[in-house]
Amino acid sequence: MFMKIPKLNIFLCLLITLLIVGVGKVYSQTPPPKVADNFIDIDGSSTVYPITEAIQKEFEEEAGDLQVNVAFSGTGGGFRKFCNGETDINGASRPILQKEMETCKANGIGYVEIPVAFDALSVVVNPNNNWVDNITTDELKTIWENSAQGKITNWQQVNPNWPDEKLLLFSPGVDSGTYDYFNEAILGGLNRSRSDVVASEDDNILVQGVSQYLGAMGYFGISYYFLNQDKLKALSVNGVAPTRENVENNTYKPLSRPLFIYVNIQSAQKNRDFRRFIDFYLKNALRVIEQVGYIPLPSEAYHIGYVRFIQGNVGTVFDGVPEPNLSILEVLQREQKF
Repeated sequence: MFMKIPKLNIFLCLLITLLIVGVGKVYSQTPPPKVADNFIDIDGSSTVYPITEAIQKEFEEEAGDLQVNVAFSGTGGGFRKFCNGETDINGASRPILQKEMETCKANGIGYVEIPVAFDALSVVVNPNNNWVDNITTDELKTIWENSAQGKITNWQQVNPNWPDEKLLLFSPGVDSGTYDYFNEAILGGLNRSRSDVVASEDDNILVQGVSQYLGAMGYFGISYYFLNQDKLKALSVNGVAPTRENVENNTYKPLSRPLFIYVNIQSAQKNRDFRRFIDFYLKNALRVIEQVGYIPLPSEAYHIGYVRFIQGNVGTVFDGVPEPNLSILEVLQREQKF
């Protein structure tokens, strides 16, 4: 027998229901009207949000004359705003997609792509779950693929050694880059995940849900596990734990991934203080990234990113889809060849 912890409280249920690129070159087209010169507007990935929020707070203490607003609506939701010229920077937990490139191009938005960290995308369960510490990618596919919708509703259906316990799934929303990356890495393509799940672009909602239901499972960036270790248990995947060491030695596959910021080059040209913020971001990124629980890149990567920004090297080194199994070294080599 397994002790069940209380079901989700009424408030959470109601909330869940409601939630079910450098300055050196001049870009040829004029962007849509934007905010004032002393304001930087940032949106995008909830995974990247803890990094940017921490940097923003430190920056505004040092430079109170420049206001930086940081929000999150998911990588995809953020790119819709970014490619319409509504924001200056987009945090992204996957590379820009082909359709997003086309929208940016159509609207005359040039962007600088800057990798800032690596993430061990983490599969988590309730801390009172005592039957699973490791899960395979095949088992994850069995649980999350769209053909499992309405059918795989019990842990024992996935593995006969697991108990007869109801399975409740908590997923990033469809605007999330984490959702896109998980679909590509585990399910073999975009938009292949079941929809009978509790979904939100706010990872804190997912943390709360998994922490309150014994049979729950969810996934999100490792920072949200790192900050909530008392409420969650992270699973090894194919026998490999989601740790910094296993990301750096390229053994946490296929859920290791790069994180980015995309910088609107027109905003950088228009706002004379923009360079100051990007300089501050990249100089402090390594320290801040460690503090919030992600895996920093080699210091050389931040120098490369800043040079690309200053020189105005717009575009992407990726192919318009999430790319599982990239190592830190492979990402760095692409950036060096840009």
